[in-house]
Amino acid sequence: MWRSAGCQLVCPRFLGGRRDLVKRHVRTFLSTPMPEVTQMNPNIKSYEELYQFSIEKPEIFWRELANRLEWQSPFDSVLEGDFTQGVKWFTKGKLNVSVNCVDRHARTNPNAVAIIFEKDEPNQHELITYGELQKLVVKYASILRTVANVKKGDRVAFYMPSSPTTIAMLLACSRIGAIHSVVFAGFSSDALASRINDAEASVLITADVVVRGGRSLHLKKVVDEALKSTPGVKTVLVDARDGSNSTAAMQHPRDIFLHDLDKTDSTNDVIEYVDSNDPLFILYTSGSTGKPKGLVHSSGNYLLYTMVTHNQVFDFHPGDKFGCVADIGWITGHSYSLYGPLANGGTTLLFESTPVYPNPGRYWEMVERLKLTHFYGSPTAIRLLMKSGTEWVRKYDRSSLRILGSVGEPINREAWTWFNDVVGEGRCTLVDTWWQTETGGVALSPRPSAPNAPIEPAMPMRPFFGIKPTFAGDAAANEGPLCVEKPWPGLASSIWKASERFKETYFTQYPPYYFTGDGAVKDSNGYWKITGRMDDVINVTGHRLGTAEVEDAIGKHSLVSESAVVGYPHDVKGEGIFAYVVLKDKGKKMDRSEIEKELRALCKTKIASYAVPDFILFNSGLPKTRSGKIMRRILRKIATGETMKELGDISTLAEPAVVEKLLKSRANLKN
Repeated sequence: MWRSAGCQLVCPRFLGGRRDLVKRHVRTFLSTPMPEVTQMNPNIKSYEELYQFSIEKPEIFWRELANRLEWQSPFDSVLEGDFTQGVKWFTKGKLNVSVNCVDRHARTNPNAVAIIFEKDEPNQHELITYGELQKLVVKYASILRTVANVKKGDRVAFYMPSSPTTIAMLLACSRIGAIHSVVFAGFSSDALASRINDAEASVLITADVVVRGGRSLHLKKVVDEALKSTPGVKTVLVDARDGSNSTAAMQHPRDIFLHDLDKTDSTNDVIEYVDSNDPLFILYTSGSTGKPKGLVHSSGNYLLYTMVTHNQVFDFHPGDKFGCVADIGWITGHSYSLYGPLANGGTTLLFESTPVYPNPGRYWEMVERLKLTHFYGSPTAIRLLMKSGTEWVRKYDRSSLRILGSVGEPINREAWTWFNDVVGEGRCTLVDTWWQTETGGVALSPRPSAPNAPIEPAMPMRPFFGIKPTFAGDAAANEGPLCVEKPWPGLASSIWKASERFKETYFTQYPPYYFTGDGAVKDSNGYWKITGRMDDVINVTGHRLGTAEVEDAIGKHSLVSESAVVGYPHDVKGEGIFAYVVLKDKGKKMDRSEIEKELRALCKTKIASYAVPDFILFNSGLPKTRSGKIMRRILRKIATGETMKELGDISTLAEPAVVEKLLKSRANLKN
């Protein structure tokens, strides 16, 4: 096996090759030293110079960092192609993700803690070492191969909570070259079925029950309903929370409890080494159309990017305990509960519960008990906890915390200040991170930077290495659509079975750049701030939700003629959902309160509970242009309670009187 020189996270040894550039001492201008820096260029003396080097010489920059991974065979070229023709990273290089995340650490330090599993009830956490995790991964890989007949390239769907079994099973997929597709264990059976069918998964891994916030959620029942319309699924592996005492209904021979497979022979450990550009996983995210996008992330480049961003953005050192509380069903759970921390040989948290169970002090009691050094959470949770006051925070010792992080949506200044001053006591570094399912990892963040560089409240501020943001090619602009000029390793490689949609969505609006879909502003200091989505995607409690998805669910009601859904500012959730509905003539004569209940139920059933509208406003029509386009700008303003004077010009509407009716209905709804 060909291997890198084995440089550890902050090891002072330099990697081999290009000896003429190697200096005796590691430069220390970064809080987490990058021993590869002098290997890249001995003249780099500041963060700004290193960042510029990453933009101008990406092949050299990422080549040196790629040596942090263990390669079974060396890669040839670092970067091929561009946004217009497609991008390939580390071509001809072969590796195995599970080996990089588990085996190499189990070899050197098998007793180091890999996972802290924080269960729903406080003080019931479990610790899993790298040695133990390796045994689990090998066992589950054997089960997937021999029992479920999974082969390289097959898709395995997951409908699981954040748990050690989930992590081990995901890594087991990568061990045998299978592609995993995790569906958030809160989506409805319809949403689950559609994602399984799109990925053409033949195997589904689930749990009988998940306990969250003191309540039991029967995942297997949702699965059974979904599988009525997923003919491709041949095997369902079920993780029973109570083992042999599980009461979940099983359909034999399709359904198999994992505990019934404990005696499966796992001595024949088969490791499938894959090309760096081979898919690692598919993860679905909402788009501006009703159909979710199955974004594909590749193996080597994605793993490298999550590894480096986890190390650098969060100033991660050996011995740290990284507390990301995101669910594994989202990209944050993938990148910063699983792949980034484990690739770095770190200790990562899996959080099963909720921020307020059994009380609003849950996070901070956990920090005290587990001595977490990092806490990475969402603005939605912070705003929710703010309402409970400071006593639930100050009750617990948080002196172990060194880094705080915010993720999922732009954080408002009030929440940032509370997070920084109350939770972090003004002594922790608070990184407000901006990134997307598409980017794979953090793209904008206050760190890394030069030591003592300023951090501005509620701004991600600085681009990460290799990320060159711009405003659609206009170098003089300081506000507008946020684009990225050059490729970076974390970027998704495609949309599953829809490569043309991938190109059209991200690379045709502002060619030749990648369009993020977000708007941004850049201040006089050159710092970046995200203003929000520019398409019809809203961010509800950190979850991206296409308004078309909600409209599609509402449109399935037999009495609905048409609908329009917009987002509006929400004190806790960030954005709420406001639905405008036009009923058919038959529906106008019926009890609207009953129809409203049915519409809410449809949104929950077809998508998830967070997709249920906060407000549903019935009206005789919607504001449209003479060409029939719905004026969502007007609907957004009406949703926020603005008056006719604040709506602007409505003379281009086909029926301006519709707006007056909407304003009157909105006022009554508010009252």
